[in-house]
Amino acid sequence: MSNEQPSPATKGVSVKLLATVDLGPEIEGMTGRELRMRMVTIEPGGVFGPLHDHIDRPGTVYILEGTITDHRDGVATDYGPGVGWPEDRNTTHWLENRGTVPAVEISVDIVKQQ
Repeated sequence: MSNEQPSPATKGVSVKLLATVDLGPEIEGMTGRELRMRMVTIEPGGVFGPLHDHIDRPGTVYILEGTITDHRDGVATDYGPGVGWPEDRNTTHWLENRGTVPAVEISVDIVKQQ
C-alpha cells in the first residue's frame, strides 16, 4: 500500500438495506446474484474499512450528505453531496468521514446471494 496509512477497521458505520432484486430470473447467467441497494451512514471520525476490493462485486456510490474520503492507491479523495463513483474489479479502497457531520451514501452493487 505504498505510503498510505494503514486502513483501520470499520467503526461508526450503520448500514440499512433498502432493496434487492434477484438477478437469476432477470438476466441469463446471473443465477445466485442479486442487485442490492443500501444506505450507508458514516459518523464523524467513522471508517468503512479495512482495505477491501470489489472483485466479483461491482457497484456505484452516490453521496447524499456530508463528505466521504475514499482512500485508494495511496491517494485520498474527498467526495461531497451530489457526487458519486464507480467500484469495479480494479477498486481496492477504504473510506472515512473526516468531517463534523454524518456522511450518507447510497450504495448499489451486485453481490452473491446469501
